[in-house]
Amino acid sequence: MQSAPTPPSAPSRRELLTGLGVAAATPLLLGVAARSAPRSSPAHQPAPVGRTVLLRGADLVLTMDPALGSGLLGSVEHADVLMRNGTIAAIGTALPPPPGAWVVDASGKLIMPGFVDTHTHLWQAVIRGGCTDGDLFGWFERCTAPQRGRLTPAALHSFVRLAALDAVQSGVTTLVDWVDIFSYDLIESYVRALAGTGVRFTYAMFPPHPDATLVTKVKKELVDPVPLGSFQVATHAARAVQDLNRAHWEAAQDMGVMLNSHVLERPEQRADDPIGVLRDIGALGPRLLINHAIHLTDDEIAAVADHDVRAVHCPLSNMRLASGVMRLSDLSRRGVKVGLGLDGGTNDSSDFHALMKTAIGLQRARTTDAGVFPQVPDVLRMATLGGAEAIGIADRVGSLTPGKRADLVVIDPAALNFAPRFDWVGQIVFNGRPENIDAVFVEGRALKFGGRLVDIDTNRVVREAEAAATRLRAAG
Repeated sequence: MQSAPTPPSAPSRRELLTGLGVAAATPLLLGVAARSAPRSSPAHQPAPVGRTVLLRGADLVLTMDPALGSGLLGSVEHADVLMRNGTIAAIGTALPPPPGAWVVDASGKLIMPGFVDTHTHLWQAVIRGGCTDGDLFGWFERCTAPQRGRLTPAALHSFVRLAALDAVQSGVTTLVDWVDIFSYDLIESYVRALAGTGVRFTYAMFPPHPDATLVTKVKKELVDPVPLGSFQVATHAARAVQDLNRAHWEAAQDMGVMLNSHVLERPEQRADDPIGVLRDIGALGPRLLINHAIHLTDDEIAAVADHDVRAVHCPLSNMRLASGVMRLSDLSRRGVKVGLGLDGGTNDSSDFHALMKTAIGLQRARTTDAGVFPQVPDVLRMATLGGAEAIGIADRVGSLTPGKRADLVVIDPAALNFAPRFDWVGQIVFNGRPENIDAVFVEGRALKFGGRLVDIDTNRVVREAEAAATRLRAAG
């Protein structure tokens, strides 16, 4: 669910790409600040960056790699997971701990890849729970536009940090943030907030007019220096701004990144003919990511499938805004790669378990067929490896395949909402909640451990966001 900017006039390709050959300024120091010792006991201290970690004796590991275990999810029982130098080194039983390894008892727990949120708008945390009686356009008018216009760098940093940490504590290890915030000082604050959380992120930037060179400056100076950061060019595909869409696509091609567009979230947007526009500018292909894609025709689904276009399903947001239900089973039959997206402010939380459960439930409600796609294994794959495939990083994350980056979560099922054991795989989706996420690792580094964010004063994060929101509303 995007913000609704005023359609700008289209810059030329030359304008948009001016500065690509100009040397970037000295990179800003955007890495995570040094952390003091965590407040947990010595036996539960998280591993520092680069340390070898052995998760010992998990009851169940869902690798998402059928070559490593059974079924679609590559399930392995009673297994260890070894992480070394930020990568998955080995999956197996009774693995010998390397010298100096931090050995973590994972008995009774579940391990799986971290969730990949393929579409969000973190800054919209400022309007969580707002405009609950509005559809997409009402939400734009009464929630998004008034708040976005009042943002300051400090306030924006507070909201993005709050939402990103909420995502991390919920098990998200990778996210794609679609951002239409234009001034450089705001963007700088935004990227700093993302980088400071330790999450793997993609900054998908909607390039404005008239300052079309900003897209290059942001990528080179702010995003590229962040080891866990990557970049996409964002757009709103519509006939009225087709020239701008073309310039965005050309910029994405020249930068070697994906184009990321909202498409047919509401039936009224059929008049924009977004798929036709994207076809006409030559963007249909594996470097195109389309969000929502609810109101596609049969012919448009065929075109998306034939060109290997990637898609994002945002079921909680779509349900909240009465936007409709994606034809997910039809896309699956045609082999379209689809990830899941929390979609920022109209999700109201970062609960990926609720997102997965809703993705299943909406298809069943639409078809009155309990056997319709997705089933539990399908939606777990969509939430992890499927999301990584959709955004073109499945060679690095999404499964616990040795050699990939060590992005994973540890789930504790010993909880009132989860127990007793019946079908743990099903329970992850239908019973799980963020509080069951015991640990989150990104690049082998613990961002959450023992059920708490590592070295984060959550009370302070909340206080700062509350204070910033109060100031913004007073200014209005």
